[in-house]
Amino acid sequence: MSTYSLEHVHYLKSKKREKKFINFMRIFILIIFLGGWELLARFKMINTFLTSCPSEILHTTYSLMRDNTLFIHLGVTLYEIFISFLLSFSISIIIATIMWIVPKFSKIIDPYLTVLNSLPKVALGPLIIIWAGSSTKSIIFMGLLISTFVTIINIYTYFQNTDNKYIYLMKTFGASKLDIFRKVILPSNYSNIISSLKVNISMNYIGVIMGELLVSKKGLGYLIMYGSSVFHINLVITSVFILCLLAYVMYILIELLERKISY
Repeated sequence: MSTYSLEHVHYLKSKKREKKFINFMRIFILIIFLGGWELLARFKMINTFLTSCPSEILHTTYSLMRDNTLFIHLGVTLYEIFISFLLSFSISIIIATIMWIVPKFSKIIDPYLTVLNSLPKVALGPLIIIWAGSSTKSIIFMGLLISTFVTIINIYTYFQNTDNKYIYLMKTFGASKLDIFRKVILPSNYSNIISSLKVNISMNYIGVIMGELLVSKKGLGYLIMYGSSVFHINLVITSVFILCLLAYVMYILIELLERKISY
């Protein structure tokens, strides 16, 4: 018992060291990248008119915060991502559930999902604007188009790959398909569904930014488009950098949720 406890302590210590090393390397790589970028700019080895630099990004961010522009555009983008994400994930869960419970429905709809998922969504942008108008609806619809089909396919695949032993056991007790889904399929795939959130939120993110590039007059996508049109590279790269930070925060939140579900 004491030997096992000692081994367990060593294991926990090794896991903690590994976690510290991973976190350190993540920060180290970021510092090297930003520091190298700034040094290249300071020594005139790169053209800051085309590439900007970290100090210029900080200055532009401060300017946007000072006149409240940043929070307005950030709020618009977050709202569109949140609404698109909620709708997309809800639709995906419902359709994937129906597909598992009703196999005939799955066989009918499967080729359509594959075809719709493979469509070039960007090319549909003008059509979406005609359907939904040049408004927030178009942006949310673009996010839905890009994220929903791939999420349905992923979640349904997780449901299909559930261990059959538990399903057969439930069937021997006379459980209905709905009972099997509630007591076996769904609980067995909590962690998988949370993992699919990463894909879903990233695809929504892409869709919303693409929509903002096309029609928005507010949002981080609009700042990128506006900065490009007036050759304000600092504004463009600052907006991209803020998008990266936002994506990282979303990744951390989903990872924390995934850990909580796993344990």
